[in-house]
Amino acid sequence: MLRGAAIYLGAVCIGVTPIATVQAAGHDATPCDRTHFTIAIDPGHSREQPGAISARGVPERAFNEALSAQVVASLRRAGFAQTFATHPDDAVGIGLEDRTRVAAERGARLFLSIHHDSVQPQYLTRWSHRGVERLHTPRIRGHSLFVSGSGDEAAESLRFARLFGAELRQRCLVPTLHHAEPVAGESRALIDRALGIYRYDELAVLRTATMPAVLFEAGMIVHRGEEAQLQRPAHRLLLAGALTRAAIAFCEGLAPKHVAKTRCR
Repeated sequence: MLRGAAIYLGAVCIGVTPIATVQAAGHDATPCDRTHFTIAIDPGHSREQPGAISARGVPERAFNEALSAQVVASLRRAGFAQTFATHPDDAVGIGLEDRTRVAAERGARLFLSIHHDSVQPQYLTRWSHRGVERLHTPRIRGHSLFVSGSGDEAAESLRFARLFGAELRQRCLVPTLHHAEPVAGESRALIDRALGIYRYDELAVLRTATMPAVLFEAGMIVHRGEEAQLQRPAHRLLLAGALTRAAIAFCEGLAPKHVAKTRCR
């Protein structure tokens, strides 16, 4: 979770015009040996540090673990046999630098940290769920992607973020722009407005990664409607499918060629 605030509404897909085509990054697509292309999936937080609390009282950790498991399974089905999670679901605690260290030790060529989002405290509203007072935001929703702009793998990190962001938009999923708002705890540099990609050099898992790395905020768990959507197995499958297609394109050396409008409402 990264804290922030602003308004960005979701979308309903009514038929999709391809949002992006891909072209080789300087050359024709090359065969990808998925069997030996190792991908590290990092479920954000742990039992010791469960992250944000959703509108209905569920810790972020539970969302991260459920989506990470779906992603790992999807990537393995696609042939990325060496895909692994950086820590087990029942891990009490794991340091941020330990996550990228594990990825490096196991030869990961791509690192993805999976999180779910919240907002700054001033944008939360009180409500009651099953007799317990909770906090939610009525209007802020959407996913976001974060990369580091420094280090040897900055360009490759951004390439994967754009491939993944394009796949998400093709599925009529709209990013949030609230992390760019000029408020305390935000003001992140917005690299790609259409795809919701931000630069955040200070994030530990991005700063310490020795391979291309992206942090994915899958959606806003303090928005009641989006929280419910993020809990649905079908939606997790959709997100995992988008990531898997992006991973295949990344492995093959492809990059987004252009972004077109989707027929969504």
